[in-house]
Amino acid sequence: MLQQIYNANLKPLATSLLVFIFLLGIQNKGIASNLVVNDTIGFIQYKGIVIDSKTKDPLVFAALSVNETNISTISNTQGEFLLKVPKKYSNKRITISFLGYTSKVVDFSELNSNKITIKLETHIEELSEVKISMKDARSLISEMLKRKGDNYIGDQTMMTAFYRETIKKRRTYVSLSEAVVEINKQPYTSNRSELLRLFKARKSTDYSKLDTIALKLRGGPFNTLYMDVMKNTPSFFDDDMFDVYDFEFDKSTKIDNRVIYVVNFKQKRHVTEPLYFGKLFIEADTFALTSAQFELNLDNPYKASRNFILKKPKKATVLPIEAVYQVDYRVKNGKWYYGYSRIQLGFKINWEKRLFNSVYYTTMEMATTDWHKIKKEDIIKYRDRLRSSIILSDEAQGFSDPEFWGEYNVIEPEKPIESAIKKIQRQLKRKN
Repeated sequence: MLQQIYNANLKPLATSLLVFIFLLGIQNKGIASNLVVNDTIGFIQYKGIVIDSKTKDPLVFAALSVNETNISTISNTQGEFLLKVPKKYSNKRITISFLGYTSKVVDFSELNSNKITIKLETHIEELSEVKISMKDARSLISEMLKRKGDNYIGDQTMMTAFYRETIKKRRTYVSLSEAVVEINKQPYTSNRSELLRLFKARKSTDYSKLDTIALKLRGGPFNTLYMDVMKNTPSFFDDDMFDVYDFEFDKSTKIDNRVIYVVNFKQKRHVTEPLYFGKLFIEADTFALTSAQFELNLDNPYKASRNFILKKPKKATVLPIEAVYQVDYRVKNGKWYYGYSRIQLGFKINWEKRLFNSVYYTTMEMATTDWHKIKKEDIIKYRDRLRSSIILSDEAQGFSDPEFWGEYNVIEPEKPIESAIKKIQRQLKRKN
């Protein structure tokens, strides 16, 4: 369920994106049996890490794309990646790019498929001195919106994407759901909604760690797809945005050797409703939005909480403590398209007559891993369409063996997630 943040006259730059469900009572601790899917092994797997060449720090959310194809993936929060490439493309090259760094193009023949370290270098030139052709940031935003039809894909496409959502109680992972989804992506000039189909899904949840509450996410992949701000322009960049937000230039940067303007935005001082603040990254030559990173203003958590909670126990107060959003676009043949989005949320639950509170964190992320112009047989039939109210953890069918995903690209799981899953599986085996 998607909810707008409104007061009497104002709309924000973005809407709140999901709803939490807090239900009293211990949930069913059973977990569905694993679903084993046999896929054709016609691909080569490459696993490695992307780092800064000087500091050796991991580069988080670096993009990896197979040249002359639509196959791509992204590194995780530890810079690690897993890329599966059909054998027929083994003669292609791979491009690794990251905001503010020089992109690197590598032959697959140069890569060791076991453990790869890719080092990227920062740009040497002083980008803060790049001449800004627009007279002010507001004019740049207006030009960005005006050129949406020219800059983004104008065809209906069939996208394959990987989606993951996690829930942590403080520092311990208690739930993980993953899915491969197929998306009928509408042209960026169209007002029609995207259609989604669940292709594969799995979950692992340890409800014994959730006290007397089950925390569930409603909307699943719809939440991350809604972060495509250039497709959902009216909800993010509406007619009132210059009345409620201030925009100003920051230091410029580069990606794929293209100059990128950086625009900071935040709500005006007179606006009391919780809105957003962050950065927009806009290509200098075409004025296309390449990335957006922002947070919800939580100075008044009681007001902000109205945008997240669908149901909760009467004796509990639920307040947001973190709300961070990101969307990245990729480009092919001069046209940009949705590539990746991520939502990070944190909540504190205060109970009446309890000394200690409960703190939960959740992350949702989705990456496009392949796409092509839609064909007649690709159109998702009504009976197969996902509902926007889906709770993925209820739909998934258990956690499977490592070969479950076959040839499909995924975001490499972080080590804490892997450890948590193994621990949950051991606990479930003992209980059974």
